[in-house]
Amino acid sequence: MATLQRIRVAAALCAVAAVLSTSGCGWGRTVAEKEAADKNSTTAASTASSCVDTSGDTIKIGFVNSLSGTMAISEQTVSDSLHMAVDEINAKGGVLGKQLKVAQQDGKSEPAVFAEKAKTLIEKECVAAVFGGWTSSSRKAMLPVFEADNALLFYPLQYEGMEASPNIFYSGAAPNQQIVPALDYLKEKGYKKLFLVGSDYVFPQTANRVVKAYAEGNGMEVVGEEYTPMGSTDFTTIVNKLKFSGADAVVNTLNGDSNVAFFKEYKASGLKAETTPVISMSIAEEEVSAIGVDNVKGQLTAWNYYQTLDNAQNKTFVKNFKARYGANRPTSDPMESAYTSVYLWKGMVEKAKSFDVDKVKAAADGVTFDAPEGKVKVDGENHHIYKTSYIGEIGEDKLIHTVWKSDGPIKPDPYLKTYDWAKSLSAGADGDSASN
Repeated sequence: MATLQRIRVAAALCAVAAVLSTSGCGWGRTVAEKEAADKNSTTAASTASSCVDTSGDTIKIGFVNSLSGTMAISEQTVSDSLHMAVDEINAKGGVLGKQLKVAQQDGKSEPAVFAEKAKTLIEKECVAAVFGGWTSSSRKAMLPVFEADNALLFYPLQYEGMEASPNIFYSGAAPNQQIVPALDYLKEKGYKKLFLVGSDYVFPQTANRVVKAYAEGNGMEVVGEEYTPMGSTDFTTIVNKLKFSGADAVVNTLNGDSNVAFFKEYKASGLKAETTPVISMSIAEEEVSAIGVDNVKGQLTAWNYYQTLDNAQNKTFVKNFKARYGANRPTSDPMESAYTSVYLWKGMVEKAKSFDVDKVKAAADGVTFDAPEGKVKVDGENHHIYKTSYIGEIGEDKLIHTVWKSDGPIKPDPYLKTYDWAKSLSAGADGDSASN
């Protein structure tokens, strides 16, 4: 008990550090490196005991999403899609013959609350897996909790990379599946001067390290870089700096309802998509309606799913979602990724023939699912998934239409080790790993 208590104290301290740092705990670790270190440690996560009850005809899983606070504008739809996936699975017999029972927690848009609620789900609700989180700060706050208790988190969002935990499966895009394709697209279209605007937390800061490294290695220039606290609504100064920066394109990593204020100020200043386009990493279909389509029409987004994708799985997914939640509710990348993650967990459990965390992890490699975004596959080495990348343009119909797509699913490279221009980033990640 004393050892477990030390783990939990360390985890709590690490969670706090993660919120205050762009690196967080575990920066630069691969899954193999973490598991190898654990084998030689008396405080390995595998020593944590599980309270998951598999004796009955149900199995409990947990959802943790921001149902209140600044991120609720984005995260409510993720919770909705998770519940839809569970109901579909239960209607077809459940998982290993057991019906799924959901324990829902509200992360309240606060990283520390996410860590607290994750701990509740694992240790009190005794769930077999947890699905949720949105911001990287929330993920990094939860990471040490899952590692200390040897539990599973399925994280649905695209993120900045430079992380691979043996206790997290990342069903959203790694940087080479979103950020890099976005920059390749801008380069192909001749844009050379970039202005970076983002929320002041982990994902935007680290993503923009990737953007700056890419720009330096590809003949582009970053002419401005601005951050604002989550939930900020005054963008007068930032947009004024943008307008006179000489930028010919904007890379936007704002999150939540700050996007509403930014694009309204952008439009009021006279900036236009035709001359200074914004490519956004966190604006999906539901945010378009919240921002107002007149404020974002013609702007670009980089994702791995749009409602407008033309395939049989997506048509069924969209039809079922709208029938359940309303014809005016759009589907979007984060909620599709969350939906997909439940089915991937189901596939892992059925392959392992067990709900045991270690057996599920061992069975993960190569598990596939014909998702609405297209066929996805789990990479067991880094716990990310193969995904197709899309660049889309926001239309008058409030939907996002594909203007570019990758040739097929891209192998996840969270450390960008396959890119010469990114060597300084992976070297920095390795250095941070050694110091944490």
